[in-house]
Amino acid sequence: MFRAKLSVVPALSAVALALLLSACSSTKEDKTAGWSPNKIYAEAKDEMSSGGYDKAVPLLEKLEGRAAGTPLAQQAQLDKAYAQYKSNEQAQAIATLDRFMKLHPSSPALDYALYLKGIVNFNDNLGLFSFLSRQDLSERDQKAAKESFESFKELAARFPDSRYTPDARQRMTYIVNSLAQYEVHVARYYYSRGAYVAAVNRAQIALADYRDVPALEEALFILYRSYDALGMTQLRDDTKRVMEKSYPQSEYLSRGFKTRSDPWWQLW
Repeated sequence: MFRAKLSVVPALSAVALALLLSACSSTKEDKTAGWSPNKIYAEAKDEMSSGGYDKAVPLLEKLEGRAAGTPLAQQAQLDKAYAQYKSNEQAQAIATLDRFMKLHPSSPALDYALYLKGIVNFNDNLGLFSFLSRQDLSERDQKAAKESFESFKELAARFPDSRYTPDARQRMTYIVNSLAQYEVHVARYYYSRGAYVAAVNRAQIALADYRDVPALEEALFILYRSYDALGMTQLRDDTKRVMEKSYPQSEYLSRGFKTRSDPWWQLW
């Protein structure tokens, strides 16, 4: 019996050795080991051109290390952020851009970094709004929309002549309109369900926070109708006077709520 136990030891050692050799043989060889930084960059660009953004990211990360301290390393960071964005890795893309702006505050590409950060959050914002027609409305996170606006705002303020600024300004207008319309859409949701106090509160938020946006006409109308439903006649009449003065041709007062054939967020 003692001999039998001893015979197990070499067998176990052989198994362990086989597993170790298997692990070593399965380790992927770094194909870029002998590549120059320019060759790595060329390969990464090829991957991005063919839509292989997920494959481009590790190549660009290697390039960052090997070309550290050079303009090529900075370009690799920006390209990596774009590749992460295209791979639907928004959080990673934002982190990469924040790191770039912290490390290179005087970079000539800073305007592009701000623009790309705005774009990443802008598209995340669109994804947020696209669900509103399929879910009950409730409080939703508007952080991405507001952060997108702040990036575009900083770009326009610091780099008014940048090639990216005109588009950024248009997107800023879109974001403001969307955020205001969102508040009004929620107010209308509450009104349609008889939650008139909640409808008043959301309509008032839109009116207090935004100026000169199309959604305010409906916000006033919701406020007017909600006050009427609550029996608050003085506030109802005051709101109607403001609406008639601000929107003398308003169809809301003559026809009521409009029927939408298209989703309200399809503005861009």
